[in-house]
Amino acid sequence: MDMNPRRSVCPTTDVPSLVAAMSESGFQGRKLGESVRVWSEMILDPDCTILLGLSGAMVPAGMQECLIELVRHRYVDAIVSTGANIFHDVAEHLGINHYLGHHHVDDESLYRQGIDRIYDVFAYEEEFRSVDRRVAKFAAELAPYHASSADFLSRLGHHIMEVAPGGRSILATCTQMGVPVFVPALGDSSLGIALTVARRRGVDIAIDQIADADELTRIVETSKKTGVVYIGGGVPKNFIQQTQVIASMHDRDLGGHAYAVQYTTDAPHWGGLSGCTFEEAISWGKESTETKRVQCFCDATIAIPIAVSALIGSGLVRPYAPRG
Repeated sequence: MDMNPRRSVCPTTDVPSLVAAMSESGFQGRKLGESVRVWSEMILDPDCTILLGLSGAMVPAGMQECLIELVRHRYVDAIVSTGANIFHDVAEHLGINHYLGHHHVDDESLYRQGIDRIYDVFAYEEEFRSVDRRVAKFAAELAPYHASSADFLSRLGHHIMEVAPGGRSILATCTQMGVPVFVPALGDSSLGIALTVARRRGVDIAIDQIADADELTRIVETSKKTGVVYIGGGVPKNFIQQTQVIASMHDRDLGGHAYAVQYTTDAPHWGGLSGCTFEEAISWGKESTETKRVQCFCDATIAIPIAVSALIGSGLVRPYAPRG
């Protein structure tokens, strides 16, 4: 087989050039560079709809601005997220901060002080509960209400922009740009806590998660091609992956996603979905042997700032008007 010389990575202030060099180096640095190359191909493909799966505590960890810029630059067309990320995002929009903490700490002492810990990030529980109460009140204003999480979050996005016009968030940006946000496990988050509080008060509120599956699958079915980017794995990853299966059961065999990128710290040998390879997904029809695919086994808080900076620094512009 043909052998190309391995490239040395030279220090530079030019992030796109750095990442391009990394793509010809070795190990996970190479995978990070290759992931940016595949993501760039998605962005420049006029037929491709890009779906982002977002898990892990990315907003508390400080990744909010990177994700906002992905939306602003139209580098993603729809987002499937955990409820936690959107809750923390809404909290930030409303002026509630996350704080630098430490992972070596007396958690009982934190509890007595009303401080929540997310590894080495702190937040005030009462401030979070104030968001829960606001969302519960908003739900009461909508009632009776039965719709998908994407519809609910679009309405919530408009609401937070009205009550805090100076705020900045992923959800508000998606609402402005027409990028749908799905949370298929919304009950498993503080957003779910808020809606449970509302329901206990007699509010007729229900999030239709089957509608989520149908709406997202219809986006996939009406796209010429799809590209997927997974930050972590979990429910968001599978929810996007299964659209290919749902489509095939409606006589719309789409042949799998055309592009696939994942940043994860999970390993395939434990058998979980978050670490499973795209090669394994071929057996399910979620990807194909022709899918351009890269998995980078790296902490997303390291990979995402580098990848997003490289994409933006390259000046990539979508060649068509994406969804919304």
